[in-house]
Amino acid sequence: MNREHRRAAILSIGDELTLGQTLNTNSRWLAERLSGAGVLPVEHVTVPDDLAAQTRAILRLAAACDLVVCSGGLGPTADDLTRQALAEAMGDQLVEDPLALEQVRAWYESRGREMPEINRVQALRPSKGQSLQNLHGTAPGLFGVVRSGGQECDVLCLPGPPGEMFPMFDAQLLPRLRPPAGLVIRTRTLHCFGIGESDLAMRLGALMDRTRNPLVGTTASGGVVSCRLRYEGVGPGDAAEAALDETERLTRAAAGAYVFGSGQATLAGTVLDLLRAKGQTLGCVESCTGGLLGAYLTEVPGSSAAFVGGLITYSNYIKNSLAGVPSALTSPGGPGAVSGETARAMAKGGLDALGCDHCLAVTGIAGPEGGSEAKPVGTVWIARVSRDGSGDVRRFQMSGSRQNVREWSAKTALAMLRFHLAGLAGFKMLREVAKFQDAGA
Repeated sequence: MNREHRRAAILSIGDELTLGQTLNTNSRWLAERLSGAGVLPVEHVTVPDDLAAQTRAILRLAAACDLVVCSGGLGPTADDLTRQALAEAMGDQLVEDPLALEQVRAWYESRGREMPEINRVQALRPSKGQSLQNLHGTAPGLFGVVRSGGQECDVLCLPGPPGEMFPMFDAQLLPRLRPPAGLVIRTRTLHCFGIGESDLAMRLGALMDRTRNPLVGTTASGGVVSCRLRYEGVGPGDAAEAALDETERLTRAAAGAYVFGSGQATLAGTVLDLLRAKGQTLGCVESCTGGLLGAYLTEVPGSSAAFVGGLITYSNYIKNSLAGVPSALTSPGGPGAVSGETARAMAKGGLDALGCDHCLAVTGIAGPEGGSEAKPVGTVWIARVSRDGSGDVRRFQMSGSRQNVREWSAKTALAMLRFHLAGLAGFKMLREVAKFQDAGA
């Protein structure tokens, strides 16, 4: 690989990806690694286990890019067609690579097993290409030069399993990269919750000018709106970092309290960090979210240092018996299970039952049935009650599917506690429609 690699495409291969059976995390990892090395990813493509589709994709991408990185389809079964697709794109034939075959045999022998004959196919490569050693599995990688659209393009094929792909990228692809001399690409991400993407864009204003460097863009997913910062230029890395520092400062100032973290941060992780810093604990009482709030918290390693546990009080009887919600609130004639009064009582009861410093409670109508004119589907009351005597009870009107309502509700509860812990109480959040006035603990 002697040519300059300015633009790269990432090609992911597999029926399980196109059908949505497997989440494609490889593309994101590859894009971060390539951009960090000074090579700009300009396109992500996913194709099924289909020889013609794979060959077409390689040829099209090779005509537009200097580098194509493929992942997947290097296994030993009939649906693993990447080797043949690369050969066809090169106008070449597959041949058996004796060294690659020995490496596959050695992998099995090191585990006290004889190589199955079916794995012999993994030693095939285009006659004008190269095999790439795999020290972590049975699938050698491949390298070839594809001529398409009047230009030549380097194509590297890596195995799909991350445990094989990651080390092969570092050992075999990274040393071969030839980014433009002096080109520096740096990225950062800031995450916001409680504000819509359009409202955030209005706050950012000129920062989102597409001619700006660093460039700022936004992406919404699961209620979180992320600000993507990207610097691309020729010069020292220090200058890139300085430019990103200033753009991050301006972005945070524009987004305000809605920014909860950066990089790989999650809302649950941010809340747990704040709790640990204060030496405080959290419990939760959940109705319509059915344990989802607790699940978000326990996904974070080390969460037990601040999260004590929760109660799932789905029925009124359990609300009354476990969380101490007065039956008058949930009985006919009372405000009902989905009300500010009940949400507050759930949180107060959880605070006592769980012995924590803060308790979050969620009760609502996730749908698709159960709504009424007064309380339509998506009506959710969320309460926070704290040991210091403070409280916060808010009503939200969530939209979307049942799962969307549940996810939004759990994340909104975390955001309410974050505002309190960070001293940012008073911020109104997206989809908030009312507050329960008697919100004291």
